[in-house]
Parts: sequence; C-alpha cells; structure tokens
Amino acid sequence: MSQKKALVVGASGGIGQNLIQYLSELGEWEIVGLSRRKPSFKSNAQFISVDLLNQDDVQAKLGELTDITHIFYTAFYGGPTFSGPVAENLAMLTNVVGTVEPIAPLLERVVLIQGGKVYGRQLGPFKTPAKESDPRHMPPNFYFDQEDFLTARSADKNWSWAALRAEAFCSEIVGIPSLPLLIAVYATISKELGLPLRFPGTQAAYDALVQVTDAGLLAEAMTWAATSPGAADEAFNLTNGDAFRWSNLWPQFAKFFDMEYASPQDISLVEVMADKEPLWERIVERYRLEAHSLQELAVWQLGDFLFHCDWDVLLSATKVQQAGFHQVVDSELMFMSLFQRFRDRHIIP
Repeated sequence: MSQKKALVVGASGGIGQNLIQYLSELGEWEIVGLSRRKPSFKSNAQFISVDLLNQDDVQAKLGELTDITHIFYTAFYGGPTFSGPVAENLAMLTNVVGTVEPIAPLLERVVLIQGGKVYGRQLGPFKTPAKESDPRHMPPNFYFDQEDFLTARSADKNWSWAALRAEAFCSEIVGIPSLPLLIAVYATISKELGLPLRFPGTQAAYDALVQVTDAGLLAEAMTWAATSPGAADEAFNLTNGDAFRWSNLWPQFAKFFDMEYASPQDISLVEVMADKEPLWERIVERYRLEAHSLQELAVWQLGDFLFHCDWDVLLSATKVQQAGFHQVVDSELMFMSLFQRFRDRHIIP
C-alpha cells in the first residue's frame, strides 16, 4: 500500500482532474477520486460516484476509506452568482470530512482550494496586493465558513489544514470553464467572420492589472501544501507569480492567430455568441476539428465577468514564497503554449 493516499473531492472538475493526473505521474500516491459523474479522462485512480450533498450517500460510499492520509477539496457548488451559495458548499465539505476524519487515523492534512473571491474580487475594487492577513469583507462568502470549519475541526487533532487561494485557473482541459480556451474560440470565430481581434470588455478592465494560475503550477503547489510542515493551518495566495494587463497581451494574441488587431469593444459575449453554434459547426467541419459543441468549449459568462472587472486583481505571493514554494510561470508564455496545445489537439484550427 502506498505511503500516501489522496482523496480528491471534485475529481471531474478541472482542478481535480489536473491534480489526479499530476499525482499519478509522481508515482508516490494512491488516489481515490470523488465526483457525481464518472470522469471522462483515463487514470489509475479509483473513482467513487457520490452525491456530496447527501450525507447518507457520503457515509455509505466513503465509510471504508480508513487509510486516507490527505484530502484535497476542489469541489464547488455553483449558483446564480459567481460567489456561490454558502449552505451547500459548506455541507459538501462537512459531509466529507465528517465521514472520513473519524475513521482515518493516518489523516495528515486537508487542502482546501479557495480563490480571489475570498477577498471580494467579485464585488468590486479591493485592497491590492491582497494579503492573507487582510480582514474579511462583509459576508456571505462560503470560503469563510469552510475555513472556519476546518480550523475548528482540526483543533487539538493530529491533522491540519491548508488553503490555496488561486486566481483564474488555466488549463488545457475541455469541458470546464476555461479562460484560455474561451479566448481561443472567440478569436477563431472572429477570424472566421473576417473581423479583427478585439478585447470584448471595458477599457478599464483592459488596462487593469490581472493575474492567473496555471494548472500545472497549482497541482504542484497543492502537493506542496499537503506535505510541507510550513503549510500547516495556513492559507496562501497562489498565482503564476507575475501580473499583466490585457492591453499588453491581446495584441500578442492577435499575432498568434494571424489576425489584425483593433481596440477594445465592450460587448456581452453571452449575447453575441448566442447564435454562433451553426457557425462553429461549419468551422469544425471545414478544419476537421474535434467534435465539440460551442457550449462545451466556452463559458461565455466567465468571459463577461473577467473582461468587465474594472479593477486590479492582484494577490501577494510573498507568504507562499517565504513558506518554501518558489515556482512561478510566465503568464504570456502560458497562454501561447495553451493556444498551441489546442491547435495541436485540433480543438481550434
């Protein structure tokens, strides 16, 4: 039996998928993944289909996981707002920890994934660079409740918790809200229509400072947070380590896609893309792309949200670096690399 056994909660989501693939490559972990639906990617992990909101189902399905050493919690229950409802998100976490912790004497740490919304970045301008010691904003915010639960539950126990506050997760996985893929699809449609590439948001958002988090970097940081003594009972901001303005990147995006570039145009992607499915189907057929619907590839609501944030989104990376995690990623090169991967996989022409 492996020395370390991970329980990845939210295995079918982008962060969960990427973590499972990373841990599998390390060869040092036995992995159990939890999700409502069966994951579509290949893995050596054991998968359990479970309704995290159903306490009886969780207890029935997880009641024999007595050898779990680490819990990676990446699940998210969405709602009408980007903040997400408190009760459901807290219940899912408490159901899992409340079931596994009492029967897993070797449990060492629970790693919780948070995000920039812990600072209220979805509500409007906030203090930047945001630090982990900053006071909380006016609730509700389910990140507060989840962190408070783990703090109280782990008190005087042999296990600890850690939280990573990522921002704008970026990966090559299809079927999840993906900012790089959304941009690539938007550029492809614009090019097909003979249009220049234009930033589809406000001028203020175009000029604001922005950060993102690479999938590979996050998986590496999650593993560090699970195993490093210095990460115990602490929260850490985790971004690529740099910051950029869309005004500097979008002209470079236009060069990659071999397009003319024009100034920003404040539009709603949800509205203007509502009738573009037939066009995308023709693009797929013409260029013999993988058969994905436009809905599978681009969550336009995500683009409308991010491209209309008229304020800086900047999280300090000082604490995580002082604690011992020093890896960084160049965000511009990350975008270009992901665009090329989408092209190589025939997701875009």
